[in-house]
Amino acid sequence: MAAERSTADILDAAVHVRAAARSATAGATGLDPVLTALADVVEYDHASLARWDPRRRRHTTLAGSYPDDATDYIETRLHHDPVFPVLRSPARGGLWLGDVPPHLLAASPGFQDVLSPLGIEDGVAQCLFAADGRYVGMLNVSTRRPRRAPDPARAVVTLLTDSLTAALAAAVAVPAGPPSAAAAADCAEDPRRPGGLSPRELQVLAELTAGRTNREIAERLYITPRTVGTHIEHILAKLDLPNRAAAAARAAAWGIGSQKALPDPSTPATGALSRRRVR
Repeated sequence: MAAERSTADILDAAVHVRAAARSATAGATGLDPVLTALADVVEYDHASLARWDPRRRRHTTLAGSYPDDATDYIETRLHHDPVFPVLRSPARGGLWLGDVPPHLLAASPGFQDVLSPLGIEDGVAQCLFAADGRYVGMLNVSTRRPRRAPDPARAVVTLLTDSLTAALAAAVAVPAGPPSAAAAADCAEDPRRPGGLSPRELQVLAELTAGRTNREIAERLYITPRTVGTHIEHILAKLDLPNRAAAAARAAAWGIGSQKALPDPSTPATGALSRRRVR
């Protein structure tokens, strides 16, 4: 990839990000292709899309490449960071690292303890809001290379927020309580997706009935243990269950077991990745 790209190149790349976001919003793919496409808009070393869970008061990473300690910070501590109230203001666009006041950086555990040791010199944290003003989650992008100025990618990332918000909201939409009559009717019409679970979530749920660990499930489904953990979080949230044992019991009540054939969620865009065996 060329060291510097024209504004036209970056705008063209943004079109691909929007297409990937639309696909994720429609449920055809996950969010990983969105971040992959975003790398052609703003080159990065690490990036993530994390949704905000208002019930648990934390973020959950749905796609990302940060190391585990950085991911944990984003999920459980970033919203307590002194920089967070600034970047969470709906009135502003993304907060680029170079624009953060020095006194805030000095007081920020996120920068001092997490980003700085990674050699991060630039990047953006972009909070995402629904049309009704509800905070949905955030995009984090970090790079070890300082950005050139003026940087057209700054404006383009802001223009992409609606698409990113829609994709993130669709990926994390869960019922706030017991299923409504309409949701129950939907499940009756599509018995392959009880509880509103995705095909992949149903596969993971089926594996839980056998008491398998995340690593064992990952090896059987050709995904990573981290992805298994994320699916289990979503299963528990959607079914309003406290733990994996309760989820296994619910699966048994539905007649779902690990020996049961379940729909394959692979798509042409993600099938190759999902079939890659975990080492």
